[in-house]
Amino acid sequence: MKTLLQTVAVAFSLYSRIPVPRVEWNAKNMRYALCALPFVGAVTGLLLGLWGFLCRQLAIGIPLWGAGVALLPVAVTGGIHLDGFCDTCDALASHAERERKLAIMKDSHAGAFAILGAVCYFLLYFGLACEAERGRETALCLGLGMMLLRALAGLAMCRLPCAKDSGLAHAFADAAAKRGAGRFLAALALLLAVLLCLLAGPAGALCLAAAALAFLGYRRMALGQFGGITGDLQGWFVQMGEVLVLAALVLGQKIW
Repeated sequence: MKTLLQTVAVAFSLYSRIPVPRVEWNAKNMRYALCALPFVGAVTGLLLGLWGFLCRQLAIGIPLWGAGVALLPVAVTGGIHLDGFCDTCDALASHAERERKLAIMKDSHAGAFAILGAVCYFLLYFGLACEAERGRETALCLGLGMMLLRALAGLAMCRLPCAKDSGLAHAFADAAAKRGAGRFLAALALLLAVLLCLLAGPAGALCLAAAALAFLGYRRMALGQFGGITGDLQGWFVQMGEVLVLAALVLGQKIW
C-alpha cells in the first residue's frame, strides 16, 4: 500500500499541481507511475462538473463558464502539457531537420510560433467551451476524455521509442515496468472507451473517435518527424487531444 501511494504521489507531483506528500523518486515507485497519470484527468473532470454546477446555481454567464472550462485544466496540471505544446509548435514551424527540431524544443525561450499557437489554442478552446452545455454530459465526456488521452499518452511511453536518451519522457519510460504498465493502460483505455459510449451515447462516441484520431495523428507525427516521443510531444498530444475531444462533444450536442 505504501508503494502504491508513493506511485500515485510521483505521478501527481509531476503532472499536476494537486497537493500530495513529497516522496523521493526511486526505481520502485516509478515502475507504475504512468498508471496513475489518467487519474489526473479524473480530478479535472470532477472539478469541471463542480464548475458547471456552480455556474447553473449562480446563473453565471456563458463567457465566464467558457473561461473556467478553458483554464481549469491548466490550473490542475500547472501548464506542464501546455509548455510541451508550445515547444512543439516552435519545432514544427521550423521545418528543420530532426536534430534541429529536438534542439528547438529543448530551448527554454518561447518563440513566435509558440506564442501564436497558445493564443490560437485558447481562443478555440474558449469558443468551443462557450458552445458546450453546462450539464452532466459535458463534465462526463471531458473527464473521461481527459483520462483516456492520458492513458494513451502513458501507453505511448510504454510502446513507442523515445526520440532521445535524455529528458522526462525517457526517464519515465526507462523506469517503467513497460509490459505490466502497458497492459494496465491498454485495459483502462478500453474501459474508458466503453464508458464513453455507454454513459454519453452518440456524443461520447464522437469524443472517443476524436481521441483515437488524435493519438493516431500524434503517433505518425512523432515517429515521422522526430523518430520517437519526448515529454514535449506528449504534452502536445494531450493538449491537441483535449481540444479535439471538446470539439467532438460540441458537435455531438449540436446534432443530438
